[in-house]
Amino acid sequence: MAQPHLRVVFAQEQEVCTSPKKASMERETVKVRLSDIAPLLADAVRSDRTWLYDFQDDEITLSTDLYEVMLAYRYYRRPTA
Repeated sequence: MAQPHLRVVFAQEQEVCTSPKKASMERETVKVRLSDIAPLLADAVRSDRTWLYDFQDDEITLSTDLYEVMLAYRYYRRPTA
């Protein structure tokens, strides 16, 4: 039985960079909705997936209002003494 081939399909095709120097200077980005990625990340954290450690130093971009909500959540989530 033949093994199925999987591939990632993005909503918009991105230009492929042919120059190795240019490719190393630019990082590819993909915009996704938080509702699409949050459940996957939550499951990966609960399951303690090792691939998360590969990305732990990567920076992400958040909207200002989401960042402020996250800060408030972190503050009010602190355990009481």
